[in-house]
Amino acid sequence: MMIADLMIETADGSMRLYSAVPDGGARRAVIVIQEAFGVNDHIEDVTRRFADAGYHAVAPALFHRAGGGTAPYDQFDKVLPLFEDLTDAGILMDVGAALDHLHEQGFADGSIAIVGFCMGGRVTFLVALARRLGAAAGFYGGGIVTERFPQFPPLIERAGELQTPWLGLFGDLDGSIPVADVEVIRERLATVDVPSEVVRYPDADHGFHCDARPSFNAEASTDAWARTLAWFEEHLT
Repeated sequence: MMIADLMIETADGSMRLYSAVPDGGARRAVIVIQEAFGVNDHIEDVTRRFADAGYHAVAPALFHRAGGGTAPYDQFDKVLPLFEDLTDAGILMDVGAALDHLHEQGFADGSIAIVGFCMGGRVTFLVALARRLGAAAGFYGGGIVTERFPQFPPLIERAGELQTPWLGLFGDLDGSIPVADVEVIRERLATVDVPSEVVRYPDADHGFHCDARPSFNAEASTDAWARTLAWFEEHLT
């Protein structure tokens, strides 16, 4: 596996891009979108796991406008400053820069997936509305139905704009994303003529995929990972 820390350009300055590529290259690519804690050890590990699964995987560090960096999982007071000047328009700009990088590596949009965790789960929904990629998967993405930050409005009323097949993975014990909101997502997407699937895990909390957090749930994590790879296999060209 080839690991690299790259710097790519956006209209708002340089952005770190963590990259993991299988030996011998890959036919498909995936953009890994961080949690609210930045491109930390866990997100880097997830990126490498996708490379192990055969993907050219990259993780853009979205907090570059605030100077970059990460925050510990148990120090949420250090998270909010990282969001300085970050908006949905900026997120789409950053994902666009990561896509441009992958295009330069020879990947077409239909062969590129996007996956995200926590805040990144919402980002995958945002990108699926704006872009026609091969596939998208969001793990416990809050803010799709109920606003969590003023600069990130709810997206559910735009569900009819969905362009990319989207898989949503949620835990019923997640106090920040009510089950009622998850079911609203399912109901709205059922009316859209683009493939979608919403999966709930009754015994899982927010962050269930992250083995660095107390809420890690091995059973839900294993199933969600397998579903994500299967979703990508089904929809990517």
